[in-house]
Amino acid sequence: MTKILLLSDTHSHIDDTILKYVEQADEVWHAGDIGNLQVTDTIKKRKPLRAVYGNIDDSKARQEFPKDNRFFCEEVDVWITHIGGYPGRYTPNIREKLASHPPDLFICGHSHILKVMPDKKLNLLHMNPGAIGKHGFHKARTMLRFVINGKKIEQLEVIEFKR
Repeated sequence: MTKILLLSDTHSHIDDTILKYVEQADEVWHAGDIGNLQVTDTIKKRKPLRAVYGNIDDSKARQEFPKDNRFFCEEVDVWITHIGGYPGRYTPNIREKLASHPPDLFICGHSHILKVMPDKKLNLLHMNPGAIGKHGFHKARTMLRFVINGKKIEQLEVIEFKR
């Protein structure tokens, strides 16, 4: 059983409230738009981190993190990217790869809109944790917490804060 904290779009923001949830996780996953690498450095001092760079991230972030991160967590095939779209409306550069070899869990950020939805056509779960940073048009700061237990994704929780 692996406890995951999923966040995105920090835009250089990290605080004690976020770190409280980092401490409760086994792993932290970041779906891009990190901003200052102090964010990821702070997380990595506490927990294992898997991350991708986003469209606002500089060359340092792009050297440290990939555009796409595909891996297994327990028995779940996970693919994280920053700009991916949504079921039925994936971005063109993702669509073909996703259709030919879909993961169990597809994660992206970018929109600042929290969504969790099944893609019944590709038989995968799509997650976007929204934005936990303070920059952007989002009205609430959000992240997701869940457990991977073998092949199952369980105990999904939305964590929400006012801006």
